[in-house]
Amino acid sequence: MRLFWTFFWTFFWTFLLVQMATYVMGSMQGTGYDFATGALLGVIVTILVFVIAALIPDEPAGDHHY
Repeated sequence: MRLFWTFFWTFFWTFLLVQMATYVMGSMQGTGYDFATGALLGVIVTILVFVIAALIPDEPAGDHHY
């Protein structure tokens, strides 16, 4: 169940942040707000976040003495 909430909250906040970014960028360019564009980008960015998180190693870097 914890894994579900991790996915849910990551998608929720990514979706909201991408919607806000879509609105602001559209306003700066003088175009209208398009919910569908923000929704599609939100899903894509959420998937990218999970892929990047899976690729990053989970162990400590260790000691490096130069």
